[in-house]
Amino acid sequence: MNKLLTATAVALIASSGAAFAGSHATSACLITKTDTNPFFVKMREGAAAKAEELGITLKSYAGKVDGDNEAQVAAIETCIADGASGILLTASDTAAIVPSVEQAKDAGLLVIALDTPLEPIGAAHATFATDNFLAGELIGAYAAAAMGDAAADAKIAMLDLAISQPTVGVLRDQGFLTGFGVDTVDVNKWGDETDSRIICNEVTAGNEEGGRTAMENCLAKDPMINVVYTINEPAAAGAYEALKAIGRENDVLIVSVDGGCPGVQNVADGVIGATSQQYPLLMASLGIEAIAQFAKDGTLPANTPGKDFLDTGVSLVAGEAVDGVDSIDVAKGTELCWG
Repeated sequence: MNKLLTATAVALIASSGAAFAGSHATSACLITKTDTNPFFVKMREGAAAKAEELGITLKSYAGKVDGDNEAQVAAIETCIADGASGILLTASDTAAIVPSVEQAKDAGLLVIALDTPLEPIGAAHATFATDNFLAGELIGAYAAAAMGDAAADAKIAMLDLAISQPTVGVLRDQGFLTGFGVDTVDVNKWGDETDSRIICNEVTAGNEEGGRTAMENCLAKDPMINVVYTINEPAAAGAYEALKAIGRENDVLIVSVDGGCPGVQNVADGVIGATSQQYPLLMASLGIEAIAQFAKDGTLPANTPGKDFLDTGVSLVAGEAVDGVDSIDVAKGTELCWG
């Protein structure tokens, strides 16, 4: 048990929720990729608020960085040992985590993937997520429409998440390319495309530093890149800084996914042209409700009709609307950001 609680294995073990945790029969775990990304901060807020409302004990865990599968495995083991009723999980490695998820299910815990589907998606009891392919498709269609005829000769930088290609990264990447009009070859992975408009695929770890380094690497390959896809808004902010350093921050279109309040502000400021907004607080609060119901009577969550997950919605937030692509403006995006 001591190894489960080492600083190496578990970056964060923070209890939250009801004040008298020891008296509650129902408990839940939230396991996110990191505890610093604003997306996961908001997810934790949503889970904590709903747990307090329902009188559920909540413990939250996170890896040190995106990709820290070891910490997530250790957290699942701790949740099993603690007798939790269920786990809400945003997996860093969507395939490697599956054996641990199976152990949790075998131990009688409800496991819900949040935001990032597992491989296979049925490894979790349920997935509560944005339609990540659609999120990518929206920003791809927006970028193509914003460029007009120039899209045929675009020079595109693809700033992805991780070399392990977790599902969320693949879905957004391939959605973007589909929306932009690029042949995806095999939609289940990125990087096999042959379209000459794609200058690079670099990984960012979903953070600003990674975004800046990835953008610098892409610019070294072609300094005239004019479209940048980013896995999320922290990566987009880093890409912008790299472009600003060479004086090209005003003539490159950056598009992204998340729709957090800082990201929407970056749309307002012209850092990002458009972003697909998702709703992590809703994902987490619905997840806590599902664990409460499961603990009460064993009911498993239902999927959105016609989909293999529960779709928590997506909206395109655009600085300037374009014909043929539905969007909301910055004011509405600010009103909705991460509800």
